Amino acid sequence: MHIFTETLKHSLMITTFVLVIMMVIEYITVKSKGSWGHFLKKKSWLQIFFGAFLGVMPGCLGSFAAVSLYSHKIIGFAALVTVMIATSGDEIFIMFAEIPQTAIILTAIILGVAIITGLILNIFFKDKTLMKLEKNHLNHHEKEAECFCFEKEVFFQQLKSITFQRALLIVGILLFLVFLTIGEIGPENWGWEKITFIIVSFVGLFIITTVPDHFLNEHLWKHTIKKHLLKIFLWTFVAIFIIHLGMDYFKLTEESLSVVAQKYFFLILIVAVLVGIIPESGPHMVFIFLFSSGLIPFSILLANSIVQDGHGAIPLFAESKKSFFAMKGVNVLVGLIVGVVGYFLGF
Repeated sequence: MHIFTETLKHSLMITTFVLVIMMVIEYITVKSKGSWGHFLKKKSWLQIFFGAFLGVMPGCLGSFAAVSLYSHKIIGFAALVTVMIATSGDEIFIMFAEIPQTAIILTAIILGVAIITGLILNIFFKDKTLMKLEKNHLNHHEKEAECFCFEKEVFFQQLKSITFQRALLIVGILLFLVFLTIGEIGPENWGWEKITFIIVSFVGLFIITTVPDHFLNEHLWKHTIKKHLLKIFLWTFVAIFIIHLGMDYFKLTEESLSVVAQKYFFLILIVAVLVGIIPESGPHMVFIFLFSSGLIPFSILLANSIVQDGHGAIPLFAESKKSFFAMKGVNVLVGLIVGVVGYFLGF
């Protein structure tokens, strides 16, 4: 029962945040008639550096935002891979607490690896995605009338005759904010990550409350909520639930890997890379403590950090399994190469 409750809370947090980010992107895109998205789309090399910035943001917020941008075809596959290589999920917090000097060095290295990998992929993919989406998803915004998203008269009239969809979304965001504030959902302690969740949620609440009925029904409800909500939540819930069950069943701990780590570098490197495929924060912490205990070299921790992306890739799995496995395939290859090079360089 405890696993089910924790999985439900975790899934609600991820799903709500991803959907609010999608709403913000939709809002900005319609408001600007797609101009900001076109700027990134036309500068595929800029996507790589923008993706690297999102990736090095501590936690999974950057990777969540990247998945939303990717699903809207604003950034391409090369930029997506850049984000996922650069991010270390929630493990970066543990690293800065446990091994702060190493964490800085590791972050700098994976940032460089992410940018180099992204630029190489960009030669072949440019701004392409591996998702089957509407080709004119962003273009149709240019043909619409300007969105007057905050008119006092219309605003109060909409609240007086509030639609079911608007009321449901407002209540949903308010409940999310309450549970987020008291620590029932999301980070328990107050910090920049919790504050970011709250700020983004208030932005989402502002959008939901003020936009015209047409925008809310056509863009937020029909496009974002109906198409993405259930799919993201179910896949997120199933993925996290299976991961928790597997971790409890196999009892994967620091002690269970320490003996192997002392004797077999390449075996533990492969294990570190394979564990990195798991789209969840938690299993990867084993390698942080193995490294801090002197049981594994830096190169193995580095390889694991390159492949893993916390739970930021779970929404991607829900949106496009092809993109998820292709991204993980590239990350595994890069992680193995960097790990082997590190071994021969002696670190």
